[in-house]
Amino acid sequence: MIAGSACEDLNTKFPRFQTAKEMYTEIRRISEKSDDKDFTVRHFVGVIEKMSPTKAALVETELFPIGALEFYTKKNMGWEYNSEEESQWLLPERGGGQGDYRLGMPEKIANVINCLRTEPRSKRAVIPIPFADEPSSAVDWTNQTQTKCCRELYFYIGSDGVLRATGILRMQNANIFPKNIHFFATLMNHIASELSVPVGEYTHFIMHLCHDRAAISC
Repeated sequence: MIAGSACEDLNTKFPRFQTAKEMYTEIRRISEKSDDKDFTVRHFVGVIEKMSPTKAALVETELFPIGALEFYTKKNMGWEYNSEEESQWLLPERGGGQGDYRLGMPEKIANVINCLRTEPRSKRAVIPIPFADEPSSAVDWTNQTQTKCCRELYFYIGSDGVLRATGILRMQNANIFPKNIHFFATLMNHIASELSVPVGEYTHFIMHLCHDRAAISC
């Protein structure tokens, strides 16, 4: 059995949600302030316990029906999609360039799989999402496409042989969460399948949480 390092996981002290839909309901609730579209919740942390199968993390909304979720996940995984799918589902209000993580993703996923297969105790299984195609020294706050919402995803195998993950988000618009979590769940299940290990919980760190994309400079 593949097994990682023994550890003490302090995420047991964070708010826990059985499903992604439960977390979605909570972040929508705490970020809503009808008289202030820019109202921001900072340093939200929560744990989703059930991320497998991928449909366990399915949160369908008017903005994100199942077809849109599957298209964006396919796009961000670096998988093939056709022009008909793109014309049907690609919309700026669904995240635009800030939520486009496709570039180099197959190589990043392969690196994580190779890392954990070679050394299950590794703390280096990371998917970085810095900019689209520029070094970090080119940082420019006015470039919306450059300021990706998800910054890094970390994967690790516990001493029980279960794959877990953590996402670090600069920004989370609550109404975009369904797209993010469907992608993250797909990633976890894909990596776990390649390693022949079960999928465990996912920890979600958000620096800035707003209700929707009406927030200023999000």
